[in-house]
Amino acid sequence: MTEPLPDSGTDLPVDTESPETAAQAAGAASEAAEGAREAHAEHGARPGSERTVVHLLRHGEVDNPDKVLYGRLPDYHLSALGREMAEVVAERLAEADLALVVHSPLERTAETAAPTLARHGLTAVVDPRVIEAGNKFEGRRFRKRLLLDPRRWWWLRDPTKPTWGEPYRAIGKRMMAAIEDARDHARGHEVLIVSHQLPIWTIRSVLEHRNLWHDPRKRECNLASLTSVTFTGDEITDVTYSEPAAHLYAQAATIPGA
Repeated sequence: MTEPLPDSGTDLPVDTESPETAAQAAGAASEAAEGAREAHAEHGARPGSERTVVHLLRHGEVDNPDKVLYGRLPDYHLSALGREMAEVVAERLAEADLALVVHSPLERTAETAAPTLARHGLTAVVDPRVIEAGNKFEGRRFRKRLLLDPRRWWWLRDPTKPTWGEPYRAIGKRMMAAIEDARDHARGHEVLIVSHQLPIWTIRSVLEHRNLWHDPRKRECNLASLTSVTFTGDEITDVTYSEPAAHLYAQAATIPGA
């Protein structure tokens, strides 16, 4: 049997959900949702009926020939294909009413945002709250023996949190806070936030009331994809997903963190 590979630069593979972990997952989802509500309460609510769209863009393909779980490590840049993906997204958003572009502090998100910034004549805002999830395996190559080492079993004790990385609750809370701040800055317009697969999938799962513990290979958050959150005033009225660079996926490397 071929062993599964993580689908982003910070994930570990997990088995399919069992009845026991399903119950734990429901608890994890509740915790993340509560974290999102806390973030909303901290920022308060403003009246209004204007339509604001916050687009969450996953970065393009990363040059990672050594198959490193790179997480938050610096100096991981887009591949040539990743830069092409960024250009495709810029073309898709050429007519968007963008008032703000935000990206994480990592190079791959800045490089993904660059073509869209150039088209719209905007200056990026760097927001640490939309950074990749923290991970204790960061900097290591993914190999099966990484999970078989008894010294690391304690890290793997609960995949629903997950115990080897940043808790889903924390991810959901920081992403919700960043999204709401961006919405408040650009009310009545559109925003682009360039982030990473796990943070984007986590906040989407929170918004769609889905279990947070999952098989990373089953996420709907592909390279250079857009998860778009529509607000009417402060209320979320729609969440949609699209893949502007889907025609390039056949060329993408099938390695961790691609």
